[in-house]
Amino acid sequence: MRRRNMISPMNTRSLSDNSSAMAIRNGSKRQHRTKPIFILLLLIFTPRVDSSWWYIGALGARVICDNIPGLVNKQRQLCQRHPDLMQSISEGASEWIKECQHQFRYHRWNCSTLDRDHTVFGRVMLRSSREAAFVYAISSAGVVYAITRACSQGELKICNCDSLKRGQASDDKGYFDWGGCSDNINYGIKFAKAFVDAREKMVKDARALMNLHNNRCGRMAVKRFMKLECKCHGVSGSCSLRTCWLAMSDFRRTGDYLRKKYDMAIEVTMNQDGTGFMVADKDFQGTTKNELVYVENSPDYCVRDRMAGSLGTAGRVCNKSSRGTDGCEVMCCGRGYDTMRVKRVTKCECKFKWCCAVECKDCEDLVDIHTCKPHKRPDRLDIS
Repeated sequence: MRRRNMISPMNTRSLSDNSSAMAIRNGSKRQHRTKPIFILLLLIFTPRVDSSWWYIGALGARVICDNIPGLVNKQRQLCQRHPDLMQSISEGASEWIKECQHQFRYHRWNCSTLDRDHTVFGRVMLRSSREAAFVYAISSAGVVYAITRACSQGELKICNCDSLKRGQASDDKGYFDWGGCSDNINYGIKFAKAFVDAREKMVKDARALMNLHNNRCGRMAVKRFMKLECKCHGVSGSCSLRTCWLAMSDFRRTGDYLRKKYDMAIEVTMNQDGTGFMVADKDFQGTTKNELVYVENSPDYCVRDRMAGSLGTAGRVCNKSSRGTDGCEVMCCGRGYDTMRVKRVTKCECKFKWCCAVECKDCEDLVDIHTCKPHKRPDRLDIS
């Protein structure tokens, strides 16, 4: 069952997948003898809000397709057909989640995950906000990155390096021959599209269109940063002859790019025939093709609100001297902050010792740590 809280009735999703739920239950019965009892308890008793394939990352090596909550039939079929690809997606999930947390480490919403929760990010993803737009984009990009890398490393039976890169080409340095092992980005994109988009293609509402659009932006972001790597041949490494291949850049470049797109995300509404978007700002000029889009405004994330998925900022570390999002005034939402003096041990007076070591002393100093004060009034929306 998929539930989303939307502002407009046309944005409300009511999706029932009884056959998928029955497959999960039947799958659990078939395989309960081979799975640890705590995994079964985790799958049965974890509160479900809007289960997602993202939960594959929490299962790690224990991925068993019939018991993954949140998969629709097509995703489950792909999982059963390509278990090695699911393992790559599982391993890559931790990377894109860490990247999300890196990009938002100095913000009120810091891409927090919930342990033992099928939704991974909690109710905050129910709102069609900028944050949801970023998470869908970065997760889609993470699948592309993980599968493409696994293909090039020979970990998958179904794919390997890009075999279409043959013959001669040129760049600003001259001609070169295609060789080596080009990353098979096109296969990574193809599988990511089939797997990640499967759920959203089952319905036609504003949230589904939003998710499909942002998924695509994430996939294309990885391809955007493909780079040419070359090996020189010739006398004394003169590079008169070169063999080159295409390789993915570090995932951080994709994260930085999508983070900027988050800042410039465009608010949209569904058009009357339900086939696409209209930009909410009538004065907007341009295209949304490569931009992240969202439907609802974000909460301020200042106060803990379980219904909205906000964890609040009480206790968060802030920077007293900063005027940015990490500054105490912004992070603490005007509530003020507490200061605690702590002892910090660092390496100092390091000297090189022949041969070949560096010796340092442990130096202690006192530093002030600032943390946001709790909300002055009890949070009525927080149900403990």
